[in-house]
Amino acid sequence: CLFLGVCGDEFSVLRSPQSVVFRDGSWPIPGERIPDVAALSMGFSVEDDLSWPGLAVGDLFHRPRATVLVTVKGVDKLALPAKGISYPIENAVPFSLDSVANAIHTLFSEETPVVLQLAPSEERVYMVGKANSVFEDLSVTLRQLRNRLFQDNSILSSLPLNSLSRNNEVDLLFLSELQVLHDIASLLSRHKHLAKDHSPDLYSLELAGLEEVGKRYGEDSQQFKDASQILVDSLQKFADEMFNLYSGNAVVEVVAVKAFNSPLTRKTRSILQSSESKKENPYNLAYPYNYNYSVIFNIILWMMIGLALAVIVISYNLWNMDPGYDSIIYRMTNQKIRMD
Repeated sequence: CLFLGVCGDEFSVLRSPQSVVFRDGSWPIPGERIPDVAALSMGFSVEDDLSWPGLAVGDLFHRPRATVLVTVKGVDKLALPAKGISYPIENAVPFSLDSVANAIHTLFSEETPVVLQLAPSEERVYMVGKANSVFEDLSVTLRQLRNRLFQDNSILSSLPLNSLSRNNEVDLLFLSELQVLHDIASLLSRHKHLAKDHSPDLYSLELAGLEEVGKRYGEDSQQFKDASQILVDSLQKFADEMFNLYSGNAVVEVVAVKAFNSPLTRKTRSILQSSESKKENPYNLAYPYNYNYSVIFNIILWMMIGLALAVIVISYNLWNMDPGYDSIIYRMTNQKIRMD
């Protein structure tokens, strides 16, 4: 209990298909291995083996068509529904799903899957594939988000604001992030064919509005309690909508982090950028092989064995062949000699 209390932060699985099995338990997950959990649940390989018992093998032939990961900053635990599964986070360090996005883009580049990474409070957005056309109308800057909130079909007309105010910038930032969740599900519902293709999709969202509400009013204030409840309801609704849009074949996860132990250093990435040159190896070590090594090795090995056996069989039959009986050349020659 003392260890779980120290961990504090929480990793929760709101919805998941039957092909992805999360075991019910209190096993702490290292914060830096959360991207590996997302990669393994989608059927991708990782560089280092993950010895975390929370994720079982599952069905290897039916992988989810989408993974949705929402990171909520400023709170170590959310009052999520009991039907979900939660695990404590050990060593909550900043993470990103760039490795998962690169794997999807590399393996399914011809099918142009949907990859969306978004942090509204930082005006940071990264879209790959069909996301560029589907979510081109999505509000990403703070000015766009503010204007979106005051439109007729915004969430302000349906959400119970309670103690939150429409005239406060901090409250509007929090509500604008909820508007982004609503708009993502709404835009995807207009393009349902994207959720039915064979390429996996990735959604990574980072919400910091609740953290700003806690800084502005205090974590014991009524505004923070109301914002937490509104966020929980919105996340559950968003999880249900995304899960239904993908016909029950999507994993929806939530990471609640009070504060990261170190800042996240990001690099600007581009699809067309050249790969960085590798440093020279001062120890003269062998280069690391990739996951295709075993496949290529088996193909070459069994092909060489098959060719060697074919050469042996053919050579043996040629060596023991009777020229007068087995060869059609000698038979035709002898018959022609007799006729002459």
